[in-house]
Amino acid sequence: MRSRTTAARNSCSGPWNSTLKFLSTCFPRPRSGSRRPRGRPGKSGGVMRRIVVLATVIGVGALSYVASAFQSGQQAPKVVEVEKLKDNLFLLKGGGGNTAVFVQANGITVVDTKNPGWGTPILTKIKELSAKPVTTIINTHTHGDHVSGNVEFPATVEVVTQENTAANMKKMAPVTGLSQPGATPPPNIFDQNQGRGLAKKTFKDRMTLGSGADQVDLYYFGRGHTNGDAWVLFPSLRVVHAGDIFSGKNLPLLDANNGGSGVEIGDTLAKAHSALGKSADMVITGHSTQMTMNDLQEYAQFNREFLSAVQGAKKAGRSAEEVAKSWTMPAKYAGYAAPQPARLQSNVQVIFNETK
Repeated sequence: MRSRTTAARNSCSGPWNSTLKFLSTCFPRPRSGSRRPRGRPGKSGGVMRRIVVLATVIGVGALSYVASAFQSGQQAPKVVEVEKLKDNLFLLKGGGGNTAVFVQANGITVVDTKNPGWGTPILTKIKELSAKPVTTIINTHTHGDHVSGNVEFPATVEVVTQENTAANMKKMAPVTGLSQPGATPPPNIFDQNQGRGLAKKTFKDRMTLGSGADQVDLYYFGRGHTNGDAWVLFPSLRVVHAGDIFSGKNLPLLDANNGGSGVEIGDTLAKAHSALGKSADMVITGHSTQMTMNDLQEYAQFNREFLSAVQGAKKAGRSAEEVAKSWTMPAKYAGYAAPQPARLQSNVQVIFNETK
């Protein structure tokens, strides 16, 4: 899950240099133009000459606007990238978890809506893909980088989640492994918006929405990343969105605060592979590139082996800290991302807590 998007920080040393960097980003030089020489270090003349030239070209009003934007800490534009997976299925990247857009006969189903402030950019991008209205949002789990954009969608859009996720979204508890001890938890975005964007329709183990080419099947196979990880299958396209229970080839984030389980995740992934293996060829991950069902099977085994290693170490009398410091990625999983120390420590502790 990751929420995993961070805003870029300006590294300039002074306000004029910062403004110039901002301007060069918003108003890049023509590709055919020659590079303008920089002012000499320690001299202000070159900097001032560039400002005069820029002001002449783009106008004092535009310069004032950019300077004002810099001083107010305006964030960079929210850019949504589109990848076409099928004729009527698109993947929207940027701003949080991977968002799927399924264009149906009479409307559009969206799976996951990213971080706060990204709902409107998602809607804007969808309008470039289809004139049809968004009718349904499906959230794969409760984390803010997958659900926060809900509040920016029209109130008429129906939000669907697994029943445990619906309960979790009302609380928006801090995420295990991401929250800092003693830190003030972020405000509940749904409380801030008077409950807008919360789920109105839920399922326990399985639900089907629509029929024929428009059909969407929802599954819940058990605890893993959280206790409400939904699998979203588009049977006519043979594609399934797994959310963050399969965020990519890496150590998963085990969010015990929201019901996640290091003991059960491997079995849950194996159940998903067994149930969906003949229905899907492509897996949309929570944050990475698309995977195959063989990748899913391998990921289930990876998590089972990690569990076995940690539980074996605990049985041998080793501490969670010792295990986290000594564990390394097995050679046969060389293509997996190197474990983040904080996540490794957190996952080991979650498994220790679950293992009696």
